[in-house]
Amino acid sequence: MPNRHNTQSTSQLFAWLWRDYLRPHKGTLIAAILFMAIEGSMLGFLSYMIQPMFDNVFLQGEKNALWWVGFGILATFTIRAISSAAQKILMTKVNQSAAAGMRSHLLRHLMLLDGGFHQVNPPGQLIERVQGDVTVVNQIWAALLTGIGRDLIAVIVLFSVALSVDWRWTVVALVGIPFLVLPSLLAQAYVRKRAGAARDLAGRMATRLDEVFHGINAIKLNALEAYQSKRYDDLGDARVQAEVRAVAGQATVPALVDIMTGVGFLGVLVFGGAEIIAGEKTVGQFMSFFTAMSLAFEPLRRLGLMSGQWQTAVASIERLQSVLNETPSLTSPSTPQAAPKGAPEIALNDVALSYGDLPVLRGTTFTAAAGKTTALVGASGAGKSTIFNVLTRLVDPSSGVVTVNGTPNTELALPDLRGLFSVVSQDAALFDETLRDNILLGRSDVSEAALKHVLDAAHVSDFLPQLPNGIDSPAGPRGSNLSGGQRQRIAIARALLRDTPVLLLDEATSALDTKSEAIVQGALEALSEGRTTLVIAHRLSTVRNAHSIVVMDQGRVVDQGTHDELLQRDGIYADLHRLQFSQKKAAT
Repeated sequence: MPNRHNTQSTSQLFAWLWRDYLRPHKGTLIAAILFMAIEGSMLGFLSYMIQPMFDNVFLQGEKNALWWVGFGILATFTIRAISSAAQKILMTKVNQSAAAGMRSHLLRHLMLLDGGFHQVNPPGQLIERVQGDVTVVNQIWAALLTGIGRDLIAVIVLFSVALSVDWRWTVVALVGIPFLVLPSLLAQAYVRKRAGAARDLAGRMATRLDEVFHGINAIKLNALEAYQSKRYDDLGDARVQAEVRAVAGQATVPALVDIMTGVGFLGVLVFGGAEIIAGEKTVGQFMSFFTAMSLAFEPLRRLGLMSGQWQTAVASIERLQSVLNETPSLTSPSTPQAAPKGAPEIALNDVALSYGDLPVLRGTTFTAAAGKTTALVGASGAGKSTIFNVLTRLVDPSSGVVTVNGTPNTELALPDLRGLFSVVSQDAALFDETLRDNILLGRSDVSEAALKHVLDAAHVSDFLPQLPNGIDSPAGPRGSNLSGGQRQRIAIARALLRDTPVLLLDEATSALDTKSEAIVQGALEALSEGRTTLVIAHRLSTVRNAHSIVVMDQGRVVDQGTHDELLQRDGIYADLHRLQFSQKKAAT
């Protein structure tokens, strides 16, 4: 956790909440606070009515007083009920709207951050930021505002009633309050620390769940159910301890309020009781004072608890701010160049890139001709997929230049640059939506005729009749309702609909059976026509017709040419070809 947040005061943190999320709802909040104030002040009016009820009605027997006191109490409870319901409805509206806005803002910000950020921050932790931390913050700021608008007003009005009866009794009742200051400060620091640990553990638990559900097949095949359960249970036990300690710290202040209140009541009973016995005060006055102080007891406890609850919110606010303070390093230039029209030439010139201390690209240089197909081949780890990330600026090289029609890709606006590319990879990224949604990706300007064209071209139409609702059938989580070949064809249809001038194919057919591969390969060839296409493939049979084949080894380009030219040179490509041919021959 960045230390810069630990110095922020309550007012600074609440100012951040107000400025960024609550200000649009200020009208509703003001109305809610007014209703809270009315609700809280009714307790003071109720305690005030206790004196005439005892002195005028019970002791002096005034029948007229019976009616006006009774109706006064009835009106008090009626107004309190209406104002309580109104403020709860208004606060719920603001609370839910602010939470939705905060989650939306946080998600948009997270999606703008670079891949490096997401590599070191697991999805579970980020999900917990967006869901858990936002929930905690919104629950507690609402409680804090309610405490100020209702409980604080109630305490002020009730103390006013007590003071109107006898200021000396009030001083005696509050004699223990100064002794709460130091314990309260210590409890706040303790709760802030424990709450931060609990929120961190919640994020780690969410990460563990994310990894379990993503890797459920591997868990089953390796009989890891007990192992993964134990890891999750250990985190759960640690979180229980952290939460209990945080609540123990929160409960300290209201517990001390209880003790000090008891001390105060003892003092008032001894001091005031003597005055009543001597006839200096009436029973009604004592009952009015006693009622005011008794009714003030619960709001005081809630206000005491609030200081600990706010520290829990502070821990979550600091976690949210630590994310919101992250800035993307990959940004658009201030004066971007215009994106090229048509299929462009793409070139890498002496490009180098390392992940930490691991060099991935070492002076990579090659050119992909405009409108032609260029294949990238080589052993795993040669840097082929990294080239795709560099082209689309998911990562920038440490040195060297990537150009699109002669323009460095860093001089193009990011949306324009990425708008040039369509990607079809081995693991087609499908969302848990319908096939139609997965293909359209939010576009509303596509006619049914245009959609049918891409469905036919990608051979998606071949399997739609087998699905219960055709194109409106759900793809399932990560496309689990579809076979590998079907997922690939959906990805191809998506790429066809994007109709971009550059096509990136990353092992698009390597996981498919022979029949599915033939269908998908035919769709990819149709998709490649008229586009600058870069293909990554381990199966050399799928790229032998490429216009140019770039052979890579340990991040360097070691050869380039056509299939026949590379075989004649008898280099790495020829070795790979012989190896695959012999393996295929042995398999048959």
